[in-house]
Amino acid sequence: MGLSSLRVEDTVGQGTLAAVAEPKYWHLRTVLLRTMDTEFSTGQVLPNERELSARFGVARATLRQALDQLELEGRLVRRRGIGTLVAAPRVGIPVGGRQSGRAAAAHAAQEWKVVDCTTGPATAALARTLGLAEGDQVHTVRRLRTVQGVAVAAESLHVPSAALPHLAVVVDGGDRARGVLRQLERLGVDGESRSVELGVAEAAEAALLERPPGTPVLVVTTQYAAAGRLAAVAVSTYRADTCKLTFGESGAAVQVASTVPVSAAAVS
Repeated sequence: MGLSSLRVEDTVGQGTLAAVAEPKYWHLRTVLLRTMDTEFSTGQVLPNERELSARFGVARATLRQALDQLELEGRLVRRRGIGTLVAAPRVGIPVGGRQSGRAAAAHAAQEWKVVDCTTGPATAALARTLGLAEGDQVHTVRRLRTVQGVAVAAESLHVPSAALPHLAVVVDGGDRARGVLRQLERLGVDGESRSVELGVAEAAEAALLERPPGTPVLVVTTQYAAAGRLAAVAVSTYRADTCKLTFGESGAAVQVASTVPVSAAAVS
């Protein structure tokens, strides 16, 4: 059955959409998902709202609710001047930093980009997290994680200055960030723990992720230990509209829905 002949009423079995117990937009979301899976391919543009409303026999307000939900779930992508596109399949991204050669090759399109690096006194909250006294100096490296050029996560890595006594004094943010990361690696991180929670994007993270403040996010907090002591804490904010957390034998992993076509070799 083609999209042009499929109406919401036809899928209910009771004649009208009003007979469905679930919200109209949610039922329409299910119908749209089924149609997208059978009638459309990745990157294909859907018909405009007027055509979809007429073909499915629903009000535009109901259609927009369904489309908004599918966009939130990462199944659709809206592009100004182009329209609404079917999003690409999800690509697995490990949360941890250690990868095998095969895994690294599979995720070659992923990278971290340094935003800036600052050194300053720890706030009360950060001091508690790092086990420091309020006001102790802390290096903070902010990075952006991208998949095929699309921002999916913003990270703030906090390292006590006392843990890196041999860090050279560098003014340039990029060079300083690389210095912090190199010195941290030389400490010999031998343990890490991780927690995940739902949250909303603060203004700084939202700007980096190109999403409105308050957008739902997954917040992954990782504590790194060296020689039995806490060496650093990383707070990674992942877009909830493109990412989901999965668990397997190798631990937790974040799956990211890419907004551009993905080659078969890149799919985990």
